[in-house]
Amino acid sequence: MTGLLTGCAAAEGEGTTAGPAGASAGTRAKTAARGGSVGASGSACELPVAFDVAEFWKAKAVDAKEASAATGDLAELADALLRQGPVTMACEIDAKPAGKIGFLRVWTGEPGDADARTVLKGFVDAEKGASKAVYRTFTSGDVAGAEVEYVTTSELLEETKTEHALAVTTPRGPVVLHLGGMDTQEHEAMLPAYELAKSTLHVNAA
Repeated sequence: MTGLLTGCAAAEGEGTTAGPAGASAGTRAKTAARGGSVGASGSACELPVAFDVAEFWKAKAVDAKEASAATGDLAELADALLRQGPVTMACEIDAKPAGKIGFLRVWTGEPGDADARTVLKGFVDAEKGASKAVYRTFTSGDVAGAEVEYVTTSELLEETKTEHALAVTTPRGPVVLHLGGMDTQEHEAMLPAYELAKSTLHVNAA
């Protein structure tokens, strides 16, 4: 919970890309050096998908059920931090060991009929202060899904920052990968780690 504690309707666009949401046509996204992987059985986070993690970033599983077992205000806070729209946080990959401030977080949901775009839109719409969302499709090997770039505005700080997320559907339910950051500058510095995860993403066997 320590990392979590430190850590509006969206305007929509449409497009298709295999690179970052903000990349122009023909621009190849930078990817970080690989430091390991998560998602497979026996890894730090066992997930419906697996992907490579940037060098020095540290993954840690998040037990939402255990956190939600708290009582009173703490339970409400845990629920607000661990659940967003149709998904629940399952894994938190910390950039601090790599000298950056932020997380790549993995959220999972229950199996259903919703497609990746619907899941992703539900995730963004549930984030307070989110706006200017631009959605695209993306492919990574045999995986196809939806991706979004948007901004969030802090009423307290009166500042905006850029965020990225993607969603895919699997037989075990939808998965959302989200990259935030302390501010837009820090977010952009961590984008290669997000691109590494996206480019190596694959669905685990059911």
